[in-house]
Amino acid sequence: MEQLQPVPSMSEDRRPILGDEIEDHYDYGSSTPGAESSDSTQENHQGLGIHRQSLAGLTQPLTFRVPRSLSTAAGDKNRQNESGARRTLGTFSGVFCPIALSMFSTLLFLRGGFVVGQAGILEAIAQLFIAYIILVLTVLSICAISTNGAVEGGGAYYMISRALGPEFGGSIGFLFYVANVLACALYISGFVEGILQNFGPGGTYVSDGGGLPDGSDWWKYLYATVVLFFCLIVCIIGGAMFARTSAFILLIVVICLLSVIISIFAINHDIPVKIPITNQIVYSGNSSDVANITGNYTGLRELTFRNNLYENYTKDYNTGDEMNFATVFAILFSSVTGILNGANMSGELKDPSKSIPKGTLAAVGFTFVSYLVISILIGGSCSRFLLTNDYVFLQQINLWGPFVVIGIFAATLSAALGNLIGASRILEALGVDELFWIFLKPATKTSKGGNPYMAVIISWALVQLVLLVGSLNAIAPATSVFFLLSYAAVNLACLALELASAPNFRPTFRYFTWYTCVLALLGCMIMCFLISAVYTSIALVIMLLLVILLHFRSLPTSWGSISQALIFHQVRKYLLMLDSRKAHVKYWRPQILLMVANPRQSCELIDFINDIKKSGLYVLGHVKIGKLEDYPSDPILDIYPHWLSLVDHLKIKAFVEITLSRSVNEGLQHLVRVSGIGGMKPNTVCLGFYDNAEPSDSLVKTKVRKRKLLGDVENCSYRKVDSYFEAIREDDPKKLTGFEYVKLIQDCLKLQKNVCICRNFNQLNKQKISEEDGMYYIDVWPVNLFRPETASFFDNTCLFMLQLACVLNMVPKWRGKTTLRVFLCINAQSDNTIQKEQKLEMFLRQLRILAKIQIVSWDHLQHYITNKSLEEDSDGSHMHEFQEVSEEFIKSINELIQANSSRTAVSFFYLPKPPTDSTQFSTYLSHLDALTTNLQPSVMIHGLHPVTSTTL
Repeated sequence: MEQLQPVPSMSEDRRPILGDEIEDHYDYGSSTPGAESSDSTQENHQGLGIHRQSLAGLTQPLTFRVPRSLSTAAGDKNRQNESGARRTLGTFSGVFCPIALSMFSTLLFLRGGFVVGQAGILEAIAQLFIAYIILVLTVLSICAISTNGAVEGGGAYYMISRALGPEFGGSIGFLFYVANVLACALYISGFVEGILQNFGPGGTYVSDGGGLPDGSDWWKYLYATVVLFFCLIVCIIGGAMFARTSAFILLIVVICLLSVIISIFAINHDIPVKIPITNQIVYSGNSSDVANITGNYTGLRELTFRNNLYENYTKDYNTGDEMNFATVFAILFSSVTGILNGANMSGELKDPSKSIPKGTLAAVGFTFVSYLVISILIGGSCSRFLLTNDYVFLQQINLWGPFVVIGIFAATLSAALGNLIGASRILEALGVDELFWIFLKPATKTSKGGNPYMAVIISWALVQLVLLVGSLNAIAPATSVFFLLSYAAVNLACLALELASAPNFRPTFRYFTWYTCVLALLGCMIMCFLISAVYTSIALVIMLLLVILLHFRSLPTSWGSISQALIFHQVRKYLLMLDSRKAHVKYWRPQILLMVANPRQSCELIDFINDIKKSGLYVLGHVKIGKLEDYPSDPILDIYPHWLSLVDHLKIKAFVEITLSRSVNEGLQHLVRVSGIGGMKPNTVCLGFYDNAEPSDSLVKTKVRKRKLLGDVENCSYRKVDSYFEAIREDDPKKLTGFEYVKLIQDCLKLQKNVCICRNFNQLNKQKISEEDGMYYIDVWPVNLFRPETASFFDNTCLFMLQLACVLNMVPKWRGKTTLRVFLCINAQSDNTIQKEQKLEMFLRQLRILAKIQIVSWDHLQHYITNKSLEEDSDGSHMHEFQEVSEEFIKSINELIQANSSRTAVSFFYLPKPPTDSTQFSTYLSHLDALTTNLQPSVMIHGLHPVTSTTL
């Protein structure tokens, strides 16, 4: 017989592209005996994941590399290391039996008659159908998730957290853990109740005046403590043995159930059943002849069936509370909540993806049929008085009473053990995943066999506290609510995976759709609020607080989050709806591409552009000089994460686009064309200024030191980013010439993008502006200072300057400390100053721009303005063009600006178009340099399109 051959280990230079991911190797086909593969003959097709040893005659097999996508989180690694030794259980013993035992629990022998007696046969069956519809729909979601990949320890928590992400997974895992703790306490209370009903004062198996003491609730608590301690010992020493022996325990419960069914058919005559003396409601005022109060077992009778057909809610004799549909449903549902007990044992199952669906569906179907049969039989054979006033009436009508007693003890004790084991596994999984810092670290300690004994002890202590509540019926509503919320979370996880349409969500279990998830989710939430709005609200608030807490902490996980898949799905849909042809100037917003050469010297500018984007698209662009053929792989893939870390460190809302190009000019064209998507494309390109100023390391200024108990500690975010980008060196050559820089501006305008040139932003100190007394100014000079004769005209560039300045003044950090100031340059000898100021004021009012008009006289500069230039541009048609002026004029303008900028935070200036004659590029650049030298942070702007609107 042909056998599978192992794949030879790969050398370091032939390591697969998956990096550190763990991989399984499967070799399909036959191999010639004695044939060996060698590095010289084996072809490594990394892209396809196929290793071909030889193509000659196809005598050698094809080896397919099948990667197992595993998280690199510490929790998943620990699970992988330990799971092999713990996976010993099959479908029947690991899933079917724990679920069936948990779903039988207290309802089968202790509360089945109580539910039928209070709600009537019809409502009891209706409640049973409602409960099982919710359960079956939830089981479909469980089966879908559990068959979509490898399920590790942690069961339902593991499935939810890996589907919805750590924030929702951690919070819902906590709720599910609490639900298991409450369920354990519930079943132990049922066990103690069965003990006292049979062996307490007035019990079935004790003589009058004897029995276990039951004088106060503390005696019940003592008995519950003893039982819980027994469960603790079993879980620490023999938890796995309990799972293996669950089949035997289930056999005992089924035999006891069959004895009840056979007895109802076999005993067809009236039997008076004594009401327990512990029933204070029945025996109040009847102390003289207590022995005569009985309920009737009639055998199967049509009259009895009709009398029990409809509801008749009364007080519960154990708690004294008035019953209604919601409270009875809570008792019923709390007893059938074990559908996740099989999933909780996922760490011990040989094949979770196969065992969980089969075992869960089989157990749900089996328990439903059992409950349906027993409800109809006891409703047709017992009087309502007996059903509502005696929890353990079944043992008095059984052919052999101890059968029922054994059934009560086996069902409740096994259910309690199952939930205590399940709770410990969930707590261990939470601790291993490190979602709650180090608080759950003790829960990760295990024995040599992998049993999480510390998680068991912690869970035991919490159950001990819950037992102080005392009554089974009092614990049931909270238990039902927490389980329903857990089930709702499972359905939400499956719904989210289905709606996200992720290609990797392809479960082998196909009998579910998105509307089964929605129906189950709605059913769970409706029943939650119907059972107890208070408990539901408290649980939801706790879950919301945990989601917020986990969202704002740095989670040590690399799981996929469903939120990212859903966001992608919705963003793609809305991007298709965002039609650039329907854009309107009223809803214009700046969408900015900021070109960054070295982020170390640009942090202030990056932060400033983040302020003026006004919720628009913000892209950090970078050009890496080089050719792809010079690298073994794309170098952009290596540096891209570094830039994302920079975005996180600076706390800005920006995207990153990096390209590889032979020159900066070519790379800029790439970025301008490809940045953004659909209707979200940059409309403005921002560039730093080209000068010979000595660069400074602005990244150092972003270093934040966290205060600790014994001194300051450097922020790890800064340390990480600081290591990614090389320090600034004075001898670094510029990557482009002045000519190429002006060509950048020209290219951007050709590509129909607005242009902003930013200078001196290394001087910007936002903290100083916010902390100092007095107001600072945002100055706008809406005039082409190289063509002063056009000072009376406004064009798109002037409006663009006003718009950006207004946007900056609207930012909360700037609004309270800055005032917008618009400069009006006039010739006092020839201009009507009052008229010009009124026109500008009215214009600003139409634009809804609150600004102070600052009148500046430049009479002393009029001799620089020739009559020829006035004649050439009498209509302002050449306002956007560059005009060469004298150095004395530029120097005078610069001095004028400085004289009016003592409290200026940022200034906005008019940027003329570069000259068409490339021989004037150097003059153009030197004029810009002279204009803005020694000024506060300055932005020179050239706008192409209308950006303001005066219409409603």
